Amino acid sequence: MTTSRFFASQELAARIERADGALIAACVDTARRLHPDDDVFATPIAGGVAAFTGPHSPLNKVAGLGFAGPIDENKLTAIERAFAERDCPVQAEVSSLADPTVGAMLTKRGYVLQGVENVLGLRLPFANETPSRLLDIQVSPCPDEDYANWLDVVVTGFLAADTQGVASHEAFMRESLERVIGDFTAVSGMRRYLARRGDSIAGGASMRLTDGVAQMCGASTLPEHRRRGAHYAMLDARLRDAASAGCDIAVITTLPGSKSQENVQKQGFELLFSRTILVREC
Repeated sequence: MTTSRFFASQELAARIERADGALIAACVDTARRLHPDDDVFATPIAGGVAAFTGPHSPLNKVAGLGFAGPIDENKLTAIERAFAERDCPVQAEVSSLADPTVGAMLTKRGYVLQGVENVLGLRLPFANETPSRLLDIQVSPCPDEDYANWLDVVVTGFLAADTQGVASHEAFMRESLERVIGDFTAVSGMRRYLARRGDSIAGGASMRLTDGVAQMCGASTLPEHRRRGAHYAMLDARLRDAASAGCDIAVITTLPGSKSQENVQKQGFELLFSRTILVREC
């Protein structure tokens, strides 16, 4: 009988959610530095963080709730008011391993289920060997002089989303994505990667290391280069770098049933837990 190599305990989920919260808080610090006139904020709450990084940003959310005591309703009310003042709905991402009272409280306050995302993990170091079919894909760190190309390929690939699996509940304009992804990858410790197929740039990816957790922060492949191994190769390169840096776990978030989930499971990632996305309109 096959057994799971990776048990998703509440302690493990709390560690992953802390790393996610630290990344979101760092994104707020970066947005504040790059856009000093914007009214951004990051507020800790119940072990998680509520963040607003700018108009129309996918990082405007409340994350990591339910792993450090009950929610302070007065603080939550103040956070909801802060989002409303910025004409932004409150999006709470709640782990399936969090205290179940969190979801109950949010639904009583008018939050509505909008979607689900999966968090998958892989223990490091890993034993996979790069398959020979990927020899025509070259992945390397992205130098500063190639940043504009990296940003263009990542945004273009993101906007041309793969149709496999459950569709995202969100949609973004290119201008908003360019700013958000640009700010995101300016966060301290973020690593960028470019994938080339022959003489052409095929895709881009990023990663951040937080307390031994390697966060796969997104990968995007141009439509004309898909199904050729670029996504697989970019993940492989990041995992090897993370293992070399001493990380003991890699994590990635995907939409359920997506091509991204299929690809990472082929490389040994296992489903750890899901997050329900609950939204309260302002």
